[in-house]
Order: sequence, then structure tokens, then C-alpha cells
Amino acid sequence: MSHSAAGFSRPPVLFCDFDGTITLSDNIVAVMKHFNPPGWEAIVGDIVAETKTVKQGVGEMFALFPVSMREEVTQYILTNAGIRDGFPELLAWCRQHDVPFYVTSGGIDFFVYPLLKPFDIAPDHIYCNGSDFTGDTIRITWPHACDDECAHGGCGMCKTAVIRKFPQDRYFRILIGDSVTDFPGAKIVDLVFSRSHLTDKCVELGLPHIPFGTFHDVIQHLEQGGLRP
Repeated sequence: MSHSAAGFSRPPVLFCDFDGTITLSDNIVAVMKHFNPPGWEAIVGDIVAETKTVKQGVGEMFALFPVSMREEVTQYILTNAGIRDGFPELLAWCRQHDVPFYVTSGGIDFFVYPLLKPFDIAPDHIYCNGSDFTGDTIRITWPHACDDECAHGGCGMCKTAVIRKFPQDRYFRILIGDSVTDFPGAKIVDLVFSRSHLTDKCVELGLPHIPFGTFHDVIQHLEQGGLRP
């Protein structure tokens, strides 16, 4: 490991959320607002209130779309999803310092992969939900389900299961995120780079976190060993 990443007690590994973190807004919410299929708002309300799991709610929301709308939905996201400033530079920093970088996304493969294509991230470093267009409506598939240790059981794409593949005694685990799907992961990592609702949650739970605006902020703290705000 290079000198710049040597400020860490163990080799660092990064787990980065996609919607609202790598991208400037939540793509699933943006799609629902734009196309406005009847009933989506109630489903979002149930997810936020935790009366529905993320898995159940996301599955129900995409089932509101006929498969014929796949291209239209994908194009809308590709056209409207801005990438947060500093993302290419963060990837370059990770490559330079041999720091593994994983995208842990509650998003769906048919828009996550096209959006990330320009950044040359290995496909096996991108964890997201899948999709099936063989029926009448869009069906979401869940290739990265919860493991036995997940307390929730309905994550859809279980971020804590991915994080647990990297044992805490061997890795300095860092999560970058912004919202409710990042809460469980934030509780088990060594450090959180947080935005929005995740910052509030970290404050509430007393978790080690550094609020950030752009990925340039993240790089700056990584250069310092990550631990000094």
C-alpha cells in the first residue's frame, strides 16, 4: 500500500452508495415523479415509515411500469442523472493507492450499469438489483439478498452482507452514503462519509462520520487517513 493510504490502521475498503451519492439525486424517486404511475407515493411512504421493506416497496413500484417502457425509463435516467463532482478523481485515487472500491446500490441493473459504464469499474465491483422484462410489467430480481446475520431480512440489495465479506479485523471498512438504505451498513463500518438523512442518523446514533459535499472532500480525508474531520 502506498504512503498516502498508510494512515489507516488496516487496509481501507470503500463501499459507495449509488442513488443520491454517486448520482446527484435518487434515480428511482426521480423516475416515479416524472412518469407518476398511480400509487407510487403511497409505496414510498410505506418504505420511509418502515411498514414495507425496501425490497417489497421497490418491487411494487417498478411493477407499476409495463415492460414496454424499459427504454423510455432508462433514457430518462441517463439524460437526467448528474454525477457528483469528484467521482472520477476518487476512483483514480483508489486505483493509485490499491484501495478496493465497491458500488453498493439499491438501484437496478438496467440503469446502474449504463450510468457507470464511462468510469471503467469492474462489473464484479458493482452490487445492485437485477431486472426481468419477460412478463407484462417490470420485475425486479434480488441477486444480493440478505445473509443470516442481517437483522432486516428485506433489504433487496443487502449492503451489510457485502460489507461482511471483508472482515473487520482485516479491513478498515468505509461507507459512503446518504439515506435509509445506508443506515444498517453505517452501524457496522469503521467510518462513514455521510450526506443528508445519513448524517442525521449518524449524529443520532453517535457513529463515526464525516459529512461531505463532493467526492473531493472524501479524497481529502482519505489522504489524511480518514479519521480527522
